[in-house]
Amino acid sequence: MTTNPGLNPTSEAGAALEGDLLEREHEGDVAAAQRVKGDEADRYQSRSPVQIALRRLAYDKVAMMSLGSALLFILLAIFADVINGALGLNPTEQRFDLVNSNGYPIFVASWEHPFGVEVGMGRDLFSRWILGMRPSLIIAFSAAIATTIIGTVMGLLAGFLGGIVDNVISFIIDVVLSLPFLLFAIALMPIATNRIGGVGEGEFVTDEQLASIRFGVLVFVLIMFGWAGLARLIRGEVISIREREYVQAARALGVPTSQILFKEILPNLISPIIVALTTAIPAYIATEAGLSLLGVGLREPSISWGLTIQSAQNSFMEHPIYMWMPVIGLCLLVLSLSLLGDAINDAFNPHTRR
Repeated sequence: MTTNPGLNPTSEAGAALEGDLLEREHEGDVAAAQRVKGDEADRYQSRSPVQIALRRLAYDKVAMMSLGSALLFILLAIFADVINGALGLNPTEQRFDLVNSNGYPIFVASWEHPFGVEVGMGRDLFSRWILGMRPSLIIAFSAAIATTIIGTVMGLLAGFLGGIVDNVISFIIDVVLSLPFLLFAIALMPIATNRIGGVGEGEFVTDEQLASIRFGVLVFVLIMFGWAGLARLIRGEVISIREREYVQAARALGVPTSQILFKEILPNLISPIIVALTTAIPAYIATEAGLSLLGVGLREPSISWGLTIQSAQNSFMEHPIYMWMPVIGLCLLVLSLSLLGDAINDAFNPHTRR
């Protein structure tokens, strides 16, 4: 503040007037700050729930670190062939000159083979490591997207239509949820493989065909058992939403059911749908690896972390890096996606603050 040249600051009246001016100036600053805060609040309230959630997510350090780690794994899987070509690595090339007479590698790691080589056949482990995450990601994303779509549609129909439709869908949901997933996955995998492959007496399929069939059957099994939980969640949400005023008004005006479902109700279900999708992906990655480890998932010539862990069990004490690398990669990928899913859940939940 500049001093008024017409005032004598040494006099009592001048000092009082000077203090009064300072007080008014301070009050003006407070009022301006309050106006700024009001404008910020108005802008915050004008944002949609998705915009608010994305803003909260952007300021979440754990979420951003998890997102960066997950994107790194995804990019490595996408460009695995390019990376292997640039490094001159072949994941299927057998190098018996790199293993001793007992089948164990003659070295742990080198610049040419940073993760070492496979026990028995001497195949490069780094090239198989970056390729091994590709089937896990493809299976997980495919199954998660399919289960999200099926669960959302079934939950919408059951919750909104009610009556016999709700009873039938709810019965199917209860049956699916009551089945033991692991037991049925182990039993259905060979049966479905034989049926699809058309294996009969005197017939056989190649290893490549069998690997492709198992890949598709595994996705089908995950979808068959994965949609019911989301359908039950969506059904409960729709039952509460369908009684609200704007839905009742749309029904009274004769708006078509499909338009009410997908334009009035579905936008209010974006949060649980996104959360279900992001939490299903890491769960399916771990499931695929576990089934492959048990011998009912993928098989050679497919390259998978689960298959690598299965092959490395018998040689862990002599060559531990063979098992440690896929285990560490699987843990980091699942942890990153799980933390990202939790952060998205908290961002879309208005009752939480991170």
